[in-house]
Order: sequence, then C-alpha cells, then structure tokens
Amino acid sequence: MPSTTSRLNKLSFKAGFHRESTKYAEEGGWWDGDRVRFRTGKPENMRGYEKYISTAIIGTARDLVTWATNNTEKLIASGTEQRLNIVFNQINYDVTPIVSVVSTTNQFSTSIGSALIKVSLTNSKVSVGDWINFTSVSTQGFGAASNFAVSSFGGPTFQVVSITGSNVFYISVASVAASTAANMGNGTLNFLLPSQQTTNIQGLGYGAGTYNAGVSVSTGRAWNRAAATSNITLLANQWSLDNWGQDLLAVRRGGQLIHWDAAASTVPVRASIVASSPVKINSIVVSPNDRHVVALGASSYLTSVYSPLTVRWSDQEDYSNWTPSISSTSGELQLIEGTQIIGGERTRNQILIWTDKALYGLQFVGPPFIFQLGQLGSNCGLIGSHAGITVDGIGYWMSDNNFYRFNGRVERMNCSIRRDVFDNLNHAQKDKIFAGSNAEFNEIIWLIPGLNDLEPTRYVIYNMLDDCWVYGSTFYTTYQDSNVFDNTITTGISPATSTSYYYNNEPVSIYTGDGAALTSYIESADFDIDDGDNIMFIDRLVPDFTLKNGTIHFTVNLKQFPNGTTITKGPYVIDINTTKIDFRARGRQANFRVSTTDKNASWRMGATRLAVQPDGFR
Repeated sequence: MPSTTSRLNKLSFKAGFHRESTKYAEEGGWWDGDRVRFRTGKPENMRGYEKYISTAIIGTARDLVTWATNNTEKLIASGTEQRLNIVFNQINYDVTPIVSVVSTTNQFSTSIGSALIKVSLTNSKVSVGDWINFTSVSTQGFGAASNFAVSSFGGPTFQVVSITGSNVFYISVASVAASTAANMGNGTLNFLLPSQQTTNIQGLGYGAGTYNAGVSVSTGRAWNRAAATSNITLLANQWSLDNWGQDLLAVRRGGQLIHWDAAASTVPVRASIVASSPVKINSIVVSPNDRHVVALGASSYLTSVYSPLTVRWSDQEDYSNWTPSISSTSGELQLIEGTQIIGGERTRNQILIWTDKALYGLQFVGPPFIFQLGQLGSNCGLIGSHAGITVDGIGYWMSDNNFYRFNGRVERMNCSIRRDVFDNLNHAQKDKIFAGSNAEFNEIIWLIPGLNDLEPTRYVIYNMLDDCWVYGSTFYTTYQDSNVFDNTITTGISPATSTSYYYNNEPVSIYTGDGAALTSYIESADFDIDDGDNIMFIDRLVPDFTLKNGTIHFTVNLKQFPNGTTITKGPYVIDINTTKIDFRARGRQANFRVSTTDKNASWRMGATRLAVQPDGFR
C-alpha cells in the first residue's frame, strides 16, 4: 500500500518541443503540441485568426508584402499562379499586367441557354485558365450583351475555360444567352499574364529519363516507351515582391520585372511589364540605402542567355535601366558555388544571397565596381525561394536538412525538433516553404508542406528570446509581420471552403478561427522517479493556470515500460475555480497533456503541481 506522505512536485520542463530521441529519453522536455508557444519559458495557447476581407483570392498566394504609401495608406500585395493583387481600402484589386492586346470584329458566338461565349481568334496562343480583360465591347445582335457590362477596369475579366484547336476558345459568363448568334459583336481583348501551374510536377514523357533502345533493362527503358520517372522537375508558379518607395516591383519566376504605380490613380491601375528589364529573372531584391533593383538569377547582359547564377542590377534610382555604361551604374556578377540562386533577403548594409549550396553577401561599394560579392558560407544552401528571412540584421533560413543563421558567421542552429521536421516534409514541394517573423512574440516561423501535402500544412516556430522550437498545424501559405498593420497578415487556403483569403493573424483577444473554436494542446515527454526503479503513485493535481473564457482538460498517461500499454487517467476539467483534483494513478513512467477545445478559450500554464510518491519495486 502506498504511504500517505506524497509530496507535491512542480511540473517544470524545458521550453520548446524536444523530439530528437524517444519520448522516454526526452525526459524533462515537452514532446508534442499544436497552437501553443512559449513565453518566458512557459507554454500558452496562440491567439486565433479572422478574414481581413471577405473577398476570396483567385489562386494560391506565393509571396506577400505590406507597406504604406506617402499618404500613409496601407497596402497589401500578393502574387498567385493566376493574379497579381493589390489590396487598397480593404478591396482586393486585380492588377495583373496586360501582355498583348487584340481588336476583334464579329468574332463572338453564343448558344441559347449556354453561359459559354465562343471567341474565334486565329492563333490565340491562350491556355485553359488564362484571363482576358474585355474593353470597348459591342455585343449588338446576340443575347449575352449584359454580361459585358463596364467594370472598374473598363471592362470585365473572364477566364478561358476550354479550347478548340488554336483558333477557338471559350469563356464562361455570369448568365446564359437568350439567343443563338454567330460571328457577332466586336471589342478589344487584353490578354493578361498567362496563368501557371500551382504544384511542382515531375517531368515525364519520351524525352525524360534514361533511354535504351531494345528491351527494357533495370537502368533504362525500351524503345517507344515514355519515362515513368525522371530527375526533371517542372516548377510551380513563384513570385518575388518588393517595394520601390511607395510603388511595387514584382517578378514572376522566369519573367520580366513588373512595376505597379501607387500614385497613378485613386483606383489601382494595372501593373506594367518593364520591357527594358532582363528577359528572364528568377527573383528580385531592392538593395538597401543605394536603391538598385538586384535580379537574382537573370539573363546576362553580356551573353543574353539566362544564367541561374548571375546577379544583375539596374541603374541606381532607375529600375528601367539595365544597360551598363559610363553614365549608368548597372552591372552583373557571377556566383560560383551551387547550380542556381534560390533566393535573397535584404539586411544591414548588404543583401544575403543563397544558392542551393552556399551563402553570399552582396555589398554596395560605389563606382567603379558598384557591388562587391563575398562568399559567407558553404554547404548551407536555401531549401526554397522564401525559406530565408532577416530579423534585426540576423539571417535565419532553412536548408535541405538543417536550420541556419548568419550573425557575422554562418552557424547551424540547435533545433530540438529537426528530425521530426525533415522526416515529415514533402521535399517535392519544398519551394513552397515560406519564412516569416512575428516581432510581438520574438518568433521566426516557417510554413511547410507536410509529408503527403501539396501546400503548407505545418508551421515550425523558433523563439529567438527563449531559444526554443515548436511546431503545429496551419493552412497559411504566406506570412507578413505587423510592421504596417496592427497584427500579422497572412494568406491561406480556408479549411472550410478550400478557397484562399487574406487573414488577420492573432488579433488581440481573438482565440477563434474565423469564429469557430480552435483546439490547442501540449504534451510532456515521459518522466519517472529513480529512473523507473520505483513505481510512481500519483494522487493529486494542484493546477496553476491563467485561464479566460472556458476550461482546460488535464490528462495523465501512464505505462509500466516504454513500449507497454498506456493507461489514461482523465481528462480532468479545470476552470478558474478549481483548487485541486484528487485521483489515483500508478505507473513506472508518465506524461501529461493539457488541452482545450472551448471557443475563445485562453490559457497559460504556471507552476502546476502533482503529488507523487514511490510505490514499491514491482
């Protein structure tokens, strides 16, 4: 029989999650959780989120920036596989640039009862999913005229839904045609930047993979058979956005520089392609202090050939001049280590540039060289275009198998959940990893596609102040700190509707997810007494929580051996009036779990205690 001299013991654990070994071997640490963070070493649940605006984003956002104009107007920009967007006065505007314009005469056709409009246009070169803005449209003679009403852009924008050959395509409008008409109407068709794929896919077919004429062999394939596997990856859409004063500069990977003028109109106008910029650019950064646009991976001025390791920059204070000359500070440099530039981030007095293998620093030194390039580290490349970030002059990034930081020198970070992160990552979609920061809680956050997921479904957070790591579930695809708005702004694919929106992340006092209850929990690693030589007897819980709006559940799990059967005690419900909970539990090792599913519940754990005593050597 147990004695009656059980003693209260504080449940004190190392901040962060610890999963580099087994649950029993990580004694003294936290093991698992979701929607929790650590502040001054103590766990608490995260605040919730709500839509910033109710209008959906067309497509999935891959980059996001926030800034203010000279008139202190707050703006948001995002880029998806289908659109470039500007949010102004809480209205989302499509500012996707026009790439070509065609005037038509008698080239529209309708069928009574159908919402499809047939457009006959020789060699249109459009694809399903592309968007066309219609202006100056006259539809006299057929019944779909009301569907071409004038909009804020001077005409409606419709998506190509099907194609017949190279000379006919169809758009879908809001209502069905009242009559059948052929070859009627006229107007101007403004073809927008073509849509792209949103998921990395493996390149297959007859030209991919190892080829061997004759019979199939273990290392090849037979004649006239398409490859089933290859090392070719067709990359998904990716954007790179940065500010040029109050204007926006943007690049969609593989395209030219795009400029959006904030002062052009009270209603946002479309962005325009900078025709004089390099024909092909991977990403951009506007350099600090000296105002050059730096292209990371670009068509070389010297050869006109795209080079994934070329760093090329515009003239100072002129994003449209990329031609080196006596009167221009434009130029280019070539990186050496790696196969391609992955991304770059602006920091104090230099730009950090990552290839897939190394880290470089680009510093402005003035004429005649303009920029000086130095290698800062090797074998520390960037895993994805937006997987690096700088905070207070320090660079943080995720590589293919580790986390790193640069504070004068490259150092590998001591990540207590590294194995779990990389073992549960979909490496085929690593380009979608997005790094952000949350200054309110001193956090760096990475949004990561889970093992079997095509979009980010997990977050990994590093707390810079407490030097600890946590992870959890998410649906965000981009993340921007609260340097412009009152809280962090994100984009994400709504779990309820599978549609993308802008979100206010963690508004003050909001602990719901768009009005719905959110689950948060944290679970400790296993603990014992006398290295498990003695059985534990636990008979009392004295909670110490800061709790608002709801209850929390406290559960104790016990085992006789690490691989033994789990015995669960609880969950015991704790509210603001709970002083203690009496129960009886025995085991060689135990862990506990704190959780809540209550709507708008807020909790923070203090010095909770359990009454534990030895109970023999059985």
